Amino acid sequence: MDKRYTSISKFMSLVLRHRPEVIGIELDEQGWVAIDRLLAACAAHGRALSRADLNDVVMHNNKQRFAISADGQRIRASQGHSVAINLGYEPAEPPEMLYHGTAVQNLPSIRREGLLKGKRHHVHLSADEVTATAVGQRHGKPVVLTVKAGEMARAGFLFFLSANGVWLTETVPYLYIDEPTDP
Repeated sequence: MDKRYTSISKFMSLVLRHRPEVIGIELDEQGWVAIDRLLAACAAHGRALSRADLNDVVMHNNKQRFAISADGQRIRASQGHSVAINLGYEPAEPPEMLYHGTAVQNLPSIRREGLLKGKRHHVHLSADEVTATAVGQRHGKPVVLTVKAGEMARAGFLFFLSANGVWLTETVPYLYIDEPTDP
């Protein structure tokens, strides 16, 4: 995506995941908002964009952060919300191993507390190490942690698979985390 689309994507993440009130919109209980309402609110707050721009951002976002409803009338973020919503994802059987990308400087707190969701609804996990590495690089020198997801599921932890392939869970106790030998 070019710089303009990156800017639009970041702004959409802000209003669809964290602060819809910035442009005076409300998300429904599952995080949806009418596209016409979103576009009008963006324009009213100096961030005008066309439906074509919105469609391009949704379609070409490499992380597929946004979803458009089957009827094409509503949009929401696929995961990562800090506002109270229920995405309606059903529990899913995870693969044996999942991955979490983070920065080396976060390892001491992870060793003490495991992976915590913080202000978000869930801990985000990747199905592959390449994606986890890319996530970790956003925060500093990356390290990829291996999460024993199958073992966690057998112990009663719930996992959900978001619309864009991100695995979600409430928490990951350190007991279920393997660190690389040389972070």
